[in-house]
Amino acid sequence: MSSRDDAPREMPKALVEDYLEQEAGTRAFLDDLQKLAAEGRRATVRDRLREFAEHSQGAFFAVALSLGGSAQFFADVEAQMDVETGGKLRDLKETYGNLADEFSIVRSEQTKDRHNPVTSLSTATTYQSDEEVPLVEYTPLSGEMELYEGRESPEEILQVAHFMVRATTDALDVALENDQPVNTEELSALIDRREELESELGALRDQIDELRRTPVDE
Repeated sequence: MSSRDDAPREMPKALVEDYLEQEAGTRAFLDDLQKLAAEGRRATVRDRLREFAEHSQGAFFAVALSLGGSAQFFADVEAQMDVETGGKLRDLKETYGNLADEFSIVRSEQTKDRHNPVTSLSTATTYQSDEEVPLVEYTPLSGEMELYEGRESPEEILQVAHFMVRATTDALDVALENDQPVNTEELSALIDRREELESELGALRDQIDELRRTPVDE
């Protein structure tokens, strides 16, 4: 076994070395991903990235960090290696920057045990005159990948929201019962989300009260 195998490898230098060992093949792979993304085949891009992360973890993280564009990452690379290598990684960001979101999501899957995390929600509203019910059309997005499409009434949407909140409280109950800690970042974000929900529920309460006061034509 070589001394390189025995000794701890310096980060992020070790990741970059893994990338450089397969630079040509990785760039060809990224070219293919760009073509797939241009064709709208986001699910295929996601699956290919998962395979890349599984089989070439070091190179995957080197590219993901390069596309993330952290100034500290590039500074560390240049300090541990050289300016030329830093330039090669900056070129990845310039050439393949449109893949940054997909890399970020798969990186989150790899490091945080997530799967297709929802990053945004596309919505539109319409009205079903026969039922006299507004409808919400929605598409959860993971990066630019559409997970599914739905069209439901406000009551049905709130039922889904109720399911999700109940699942959240169940998860927190289990953590409390088993003395499992929740990290500060997650707890802080939970507080923010709760306050946002309370604000939206206040607006919803006002809207429902107004609708109840509005005469309905029989």
